[in-house]
Amino acid sequence: MASIRLTRPTLEVLKVLLAATDDDPAWGLKICEEADLGSGTVYPVLERLTEHGWVEARKEVAPHPGRPARRYYELTGAGWASAHQAVQDRKARRARRFGLAGGAA
Repeated sequence: MASIRLTRPTLEVLKVLLAATDDDPAWGLKICEEADLGSGTVYPVLERLTEHGWVEARKEVAPHPGRPARRYYELTGAGWASAHQAVQDRKARRARRFGLAGGAA
């Protein structure tokens, strides 16, 4: 599996996908809202994650009167492990950076 550039938008999308459940799946607009990113950012990120095997997409099959079917996105097994590690690594880097930058108050 090739490396993915873990930009801030990519990490925000990954956080939303990590929080998704079978009962509360992630779809495009929901990811945009929860990640606080525009669709022009989110959909290319989802496409890259799918191409790298981190994410799988599936169409909504339940009845959805009055709106188009949603496309649900979920992390693959390898994607979940990679996403979880990426988010944890980013948190650790930020904690070190801010911990070292500050002094005693």
